[in-house]
Amino acid sequence: MSRFLDPSIPRKSAIVDKAFTLDESGIPLPSVVEINDSGLCNRKCSFCPRSAPDYPSVNEFVDTSLIEKLTRQLNEAGFKGAVVFAGFGEPLLDRNIYNLIALVRRHLSDSEIEITTNGDVLNKPRLERLFESGLSTLLISVYDSKKEALRFERLCEDAGLTQDQYKIRHRYLPPEQDFGITLSNRGGLMGNAEHSIPSRQEAWKHPCFYPHYFFFMDYDGDVLLCPHDWGKKFIVGNMKRQDFKEIWLGKRVASARSRLAKGNRRFSPCNVCDVDGTLMGKKHVDAWTALEQQTK
Repeated sequence: MSRFLDPSIPRKSAIVDKAFTLDESGIPLPSVVEINDSGLCNRKCSFCPRSAPDYPSVNEFVDTSLIEKLTRQLNEAGFKGAVVFAGFGEPLLDRNIYNLIALVRRHLSDSEIEITTNGDVLNKPRLERLFESGLSTLLISVYDSKKEALRFERLCEDAGLTQDQYKIRHRYLPPEQDFGITLSNRGGLMGNAEHSIPSRQEAWKHPCFYPHYFFFMDYDGDVLLCPHDWGKKFIVGNMKRQDFKEIWLGKRVASARSRLAKGNRRFSPCNVCDVDGTLMGKKHVDAWTALEQQTK
């Protein structure tokens, strides 16, 4: 298991707990909706599956109509959580990102909207435009040096951002310090990466809460069970063909939630995954468990 825990975890956990919401039928809604808006990234970090020679780069981006549909239905459901542009690529490579942020803000006026970026294409005009579009918080993962981290900090200060509006994440530490991230095998997809992390040979008998509070949509509309499923092995639905509630309440994800809450990871890709998965989301697990018991 990794020795390093991301210092942003308490902040994320607070967001998840604060956004805990039941719909009008008493169903727990997700606290985090994450969108992987493209199949591209401009980096191949050693601790990322993209450093493996066989990891695909796909020059495709999420369609605006898909974000329109998702955020409209989230609003109708009473969603109060955070919408995060991050995923498996670099969101700022999408030239349409400003319009997507504005669209999310229009439908979800009270939601936290975040972007996680490596900052490589970031400059002051782009930074200012992100926040003018409706962004709440920018998380910059710095991979090169402390000097670069200071440069980004000055950039944010020059743009007049408050400390609540940006977070600098120090990802340039040596391997002995886990690169400054909470390392995992990314759903068993790090075997061929530059910094290889093996898949588990036996399923870990440890609960995981991700599907209870997290909704992850890929650029093609596929909804994955978990943001750590870099191999896209467990698809629970597709927003192009289905509605949000249909996917969130689907039998496939419901079965996975029930099994994972009990520490049963004996299905792919959870059987090879080494992510803890219990660092946040306990409120959601308790609510889903109570509902499951009511229906027995």
